[in-house]
Amino acid sequence: MNSEKPTAKEKQNELIDRFVNKSIEAFILGLEVFNKPTIRYRIEGFSFFICNAWELMLKAKLLKDGQPITFAKNPNRSLDLTTVVGRVYTDKYQPLRLNLEKIIQLRNIATHYITADYETIYAPFFQANVINFVEQIRRFHKVDMTQHISQNFLTLSVNIATLTGDEIQAKYTPEMAAKLLEVRDDADYLKGSSSSNDLYIPIRTDIYVTKDAKKADLQVALDSSSDAHIRIVKDLKNPNETHTLSHNNVIDAVNKQLSARSIPLNYSDGKGVHVFNQHCLQLFIRFYGVKANEKYAFPIVLSDGASPVYKYSQQFVDFIVSEVKKDADLIEKIKSASKLVIAPGA
Repeated sequence: MNSEKPTAKEKQNELIDRFVNKSIEAFILGLEVFNKPTIRYRIEGFSFFICNAWELMLKAKLLKDGQPITFAKNPNRSLDLTTVVGRVYTDKYQPLRLNLEKIIQLRNIATHYITADYETIYAPFFQANVINFVEQIRRFHKVDMTQHISQNFLTLSVNIATLTGDEIQAKYTPEMAAKLLEVRDDADYLKGSSSSNDLYIPIRTDIYVTKDAKKADLQVALDSSSDAHIRIVKDLKNPNETHTLSHNNVIDAVNKQLSARSIPLNYSDGKGVHVFNQHCLQLFIRFYGVKANEKYAFPIVLSDGASPVYKYSQQFVDFIVSEVKKDADLIEKIKSASKLVIAPGA
């Protein structure tokens, strides 16, 4: 019978493992709460669980680094999440940190202020936060979340209906309307500070009408006078809002998605590194004629006679990820293609 007591190091490793395992559970609970449409408390529930998941995971990181998780002047008091975030992510302008602080802010809002319309405001931050968590727990603790939950559940089910300022003021009491408008404007300002997917991931649903029934996911009738059927709406989108990503933004976003979802990419840069890089992006742009597709790319002309600078949409990132998911050897196949389809201006 072994009567030896565990060492301090063994106790700490046990505590780290416990924190990480509870973090995984809290993360999964957050996803389950948010993706269940019958739960009306899902915005608050998600923010509580996801913050708990981050706090446990980051405290485990501090313990591994030999740093305390309690206050020096009050060792009986555990560090709060905001303090932990500041100690792990020291750059206060880092998009990932800004995203976390935005979610913490939501969690701290008095419950009576939370309404269903907060979902539209926070959904892009929630989606980025989910991917960030999966990436960071892999980085700090070598945990592959796709071994605990299907990668499909990493995409949030979101209600994207939006209200105008006038509609918000008509729907809510003056106090609640003022708070909601303040939160919306603050979120819009924050989005303008960075296009990184570490901060937010735009969420949108596009419906395209086709006369080919074989290509359709659902069938509808067109009737301009009916409320029960679908109508064709031509809505001109502002490309400054839909196409915000630079080349580097696209590359970073694709690599985050591939890593978070454990999607293999059988392409090596010659140094044995399997990442989606600038060369891969150029291959995609040329092969698929991306610059001629307004869904994915939009040209910005800086001066007369100058070549346009292209900005890209989140849809382009999603398209790349979906194509790589279908075929891990896609990049090599594009490289070896006998003839590239060159888009105008490529």
